[in-house]
Amino acid sequence: MFIDTAKIFVKSGTGGNGCISFRREKYVPLGGPDGGDGGNGGSIVLKADRNMTTLLDFSYNRKFIANDGGKGEGSKCYGRDGEDLVINVPMGTVIRDAETNKIMCDLSHADDTYVVCKGGKGGKGNCKFCTPTRQAPNFAEPGMPGEERFVKLELKLLADVGLLGFPNVGKSTLLSVVSKARPKIANYHFTTLKPNLGVVSLKGIQNFVIADIPGIIEGASEGIGLGLDFLRHIERTRLLIHVVDISGLEGRDPIDDFKRINEELKKYSIKLWDRPQIIAANKSDMLFDEEVFENFKKELNKMGYDKVFKISAATNKGVDELMKEAAEMLTHIPVEDLQISDDEKYIPEEKRFTYTIKEEEEGIFVVEGSFVDRLLNSVNVNEPDSLRYFHKVLRNKGVFDDLKEMGVQDGDIIRLNDFEFEFLL
Repeated sequence: MFIDTAKIFVKSGTGGNGCISFRREKYVPLGGPDGGDGGNGGSIVLKADRNMTTLLDFSYNRKFIANDGGKGEGSKCYGRDGEDLVINVPMGTVIRDAETNKIMCDLSHADDTYVVCKGGKGGKGNCKFCTPTRQAPNFAEPGMPGEERFVKLELKLLADVGLLGFPNVGKSTLLSVVSKARPKIANYHFTTLKPNLGVVSLKGIQNFVIADIPGIIEGASEGIGLGLDFLRHIERTRLLIHVVDISGLEGRDPIDDFKRINEELKKYSIKLWDRPQIIAANKSDMLFDEEVFENFKKELNKMGYDKVFKISAATNKGVDELMKEAAEMLTHIPVEDLQISDDEKYIPEEKRFTYTIKEEEEGIFVVEGSFVDRLLNSVNVNEPDSLRYFHKVLRNKGVFDDLKEMGVQDGDIIRLNDFEFEFLL
């Protein structure tokens, strides 16, 4: 089964808490603090694996959580770091943030990695807070929380050449003739429901990868049918072979078909529409009037397309010439990574602990936010040294300055969660 999209939940590990400990040994009555730091939490890492071809594994396992960091211990023993969780994905996978739909990274090369959720940092033990004036700190830092988010995985096939055209024009037959790929072939529309890859290996040319993209219909760029799912897979191709049914046995006009498909490409992506194209007029073995092809070729030449081949995938007529031309053109088209515009690019928020201040009522100011939670978790407000450290942090982080700008007066109440104190200028 070919699965090319998935949505998963990822969560990195929380950092271990720092330890509050004091050295206690015989004949050493004042050993001092010796609490060790907590270990860092494990990160979630995505890695491109050349041996994977679909996202099928993520249909069954959609939740990934890394290990937490170990707690610090006495004797300055540090907690163990949580092990990173490495998730293998196929080469060509684009990672999007599910909330914003912005692109986080493009894993297009073997063994490319991306840290999608960084593990929380371990908290400092009380020995790190020891100073000449605070020789026995009775507090330590808690570990930083890990990150968590939903991400979307989109597989975009890595192929040099993409076959495109309306349904039932012979793309799958052509792929089966030029490579060892064996796609399903039948005489009805939408026989192909998933992209197929094959390697073209002919004497005298450099091997290249070709992708058979399921038939595109009008409105594909707007999501009609499975259009967006199909168009995604030709974004990476360097060259397009546009297959057209020149026989007209189904009552279709090949020139009109060609224009409609290119209009869908243009609506989806200007870059894709501007990609070099070779036109393959297929099913020429069933063509009864040769002037049809000549008129078709003249019309496309007027439109600026000079690479027009008359072929028959069923009889192999003209196929080798078509593939050799494709190989020749590929030698002049550089390999480029997927271009991500600034509008599409995901910009991670700066990881910091913030706070907000509001005047709940006259003389009472409330400070709240993740900074407050972390600070209160790291101190013991009932212990003098710890309380002094608490006030020092508020002063250094600018909380007191912000309170003064809001008009706080001497004796006003400052509330942080369940803890409150009087403000003294």
